[in-house]
This record gives sequence, structure tokens and C-alpha cells, in this order.
Amino acid sequence: MTWLLTGGAGYIGAHIVRALRSAGKSVVVYDDLSSGLAEFVPNGVPLVVGSILDAGRLRAAYGDHEVTGIIHLAGKKYAGVSVEQPLLFYRENLTGTQVLLETMVDAGIGQLVFSSSAAVYGTPHVDLVIEETPTTPESPYGETKLASEWVIRAVGRVSAMRQTSLRYFNVVGAGEPGLYDASPHNLFPMVLKALTEARRPMVFGTDYPTPDGSCVRDYIHVVDLAEAHVTAADRMERGEPLSPIYNVGRGEGVSVLEIMDMMRQVTGVDFGYDVVGRRPGDPARIVASADLIRKELDWEARLGLRDMVSSAWESWSKARPVA
Repeated sequence: MTWLLTGGAGYIGAHIVRALRSAGKSVVVYDDLSSGLAEFVPNGVPLVVGSILDAGRLRAAYGDHEVTGIIHLAGKKYAGVSVEQPLLFYRENLTGTQVLLETMVDAGIGQLVFSSSAAVYGTPHVDLVIEETPTTPESPYGETKLASEWVIRAVGRVSAMRQTSLRYFNVVGAGEPGLYDASPHNLFPMVLKALTEARRPMVFGTDYPTPDGSCVRDYIHVVDLAEAHVTAADRMERGEPLSPIYNVGRGEGVSVLEIMDMMRQVTGVDFGYDVVGRRPGDPARIVASADLIRKELDWEARLGLRDMVSSAWESWSKARPVA
């Protein structure tokens, strides 16, 4: 069996590729390299460079590599950017998923793990978000993830396709030196880049209705997230049942200011920060309940906040990427 990872040359995808290979699975990466890096793809793993909107390129990749299952990560990210560029996000994320599904159905590929997001929940009014929590996305990014889930489930109802959507919470850390997150929009690389440039990092708002006024998130180590994909893929290969949606988080909220404090402890840099205005599309608090994935798939996050910060700092320090 061969799994094709769309977006597999990105930060998260590169970790999933390695986790799948460690589990003995055959993998091929499909990526347009608009944000992914070819050097993130391990030696021996085929890389097909192409757009998720290119049906012909997708079909050729399926046939050339005898693809039997797909893990779909490709798409545009970042809620704030999506507010400014909604058409781009709807085309790349929702239309891209539609094109992928059409080619999968035509090729008879019947297994799909979809990379969804906690952004589908918007600002929930509960301490812990469960899979049945009402979905009220507050950005085009979140809307495209939710709409993609709907389309995937609809196709699953009228075809033999088995599918599940993993709703990621905040993915951080590194599994090995060099596999860094260089996004200019994510908290960890923003702080690490500022520190390596001897600048003060920015905090986007300290006037939220949270204990210290900064946003609260559920942070999960990218290695744990990658293992969740392996678990889902294993279950699909064995023909065992899966729920349509799983939250992938730790069930523990951490504020931006608490992250800053852990960054000081790990890096040894006693830095300050500058408070700027809120970013559009950022909810005050969102924390997962991971009870369902723990119960049904026997998966649970193992790595804590210090592991996340220390691994991110080590990888960043060795790679010194330009974000």
C-alpha cells in the first residue's frame, strides 16, 4: 500500500512522512513547493511537484506510484491572511479538495485522512471543545476547512471511500534538527526569529477575556500529531471503523504569555515583548478534548510544553532559517 501526502514537503507534512516511513509504509509526496521545501522530503521518498488544482498531474501521480490512500494536507493556512485573501483560500483549500476527491473517485482510491483545523470552531463558549461542539468559524480559512469536511463526508456517503478528518490544534516543536517551522504567522517561529535577530517579539493583544489577557491555545508537538496520522492510516488499512472527525490536541490550554515565559527558560534569553493589536480571526481561547481519539484509536499526546519549546529552539538554532 502506498500513501500519497499532498503538502508533504511542508513542516507538518515532513514529520508525517517520517512517521509513516518509520512504521514501514510506502510514501510519495505531492507538493507545489509554494511553501514546502524539497529538502524536507527524505532521500528515497518520491516527490511529485504539482498543484492540488491540477487533476491531470494528480491522476498521473496515482498511476505512477500505485497510490492506494491519501493524506491531504495541501492548502493555504493562517486565519488572518485568509481574511485579507478569501478567494485565494477558497480556491486552494475548498476547490483543491474537490479536485482531489474527483480524481480519487475516478481512480478508485478509497482511503483519505484529511488535515482539518480547530479553526472550524471559531470562539467556542466551552472550556474543552469536543467533536460535537458547534462549528462557527470566524475566518475564511476556518470556513474552507469546515466546508472541505462536509464535501469529504458527502462523497464518503455515496462511494466506497473511507475517510476521517483530524482537527489539528496548535502544532509546534520539531522531530529532528532542520525540520523547522518558518512560518511568518505562527507564534513559535515569530518569537524565535525575533530572538535570533536580537529583537523584541510581538504579542497580538493582551486584552482578551483570559486569565492574563493573551490568547489561550492547545499546543501539540508535531511528532505527536504525526503519530496520530499513522494511527489513522493503520486503522484504515485494517478496515476498522473510524469516526468522521477527531480532535488532535492535549486538552491543556497555554497562553501566549506563558509561552513567552517558557521561551525565556529554554533559551536563557531574558527578553521583553511588544504588545500590538489583535489579529483578525484570532479567537480568545480554544482547547481540545482529545477523549474520542484516545478512546477509539488509543492515541494520546506524549510530549509536553518544554519538549515543544526546546525541540523548536534546537532545530531553529541549527538551521537558522529565513522566515
